[in-house]
Amino acid sequence: MATNAQSQESEQLLHLVFGGELESLDGLTFRDIDKLDIVGIFPNFAAAEKAWRKKAQQTVDNAHMRYFIVHMHRFLSPGQD
Repeated sequence: MATNAQSQESEQLLHLVFGGELESLDGLTFRDIDKLDIVGIFPNFAAAEKAWRKKAQQTVDNAHMRYFIVHMHRFLSPGQD
């Protein structure tokens, strides 16, 4: 029998990874929304985190560049996590 964590990983829980350059280090306002980098949509958190880490590492020299993981499945099925 699969544990709850294992069964959740086998479910399709969509996650969006995106990023862009922020106006300031202490805010969440992007400098140019037209230049947002949409990395992709991933079937689970593990895959999204791997993509997020790769993009964050590639942009480590730009302190204003930030990447985020959005838990899309929470928007698609509110209250079901």
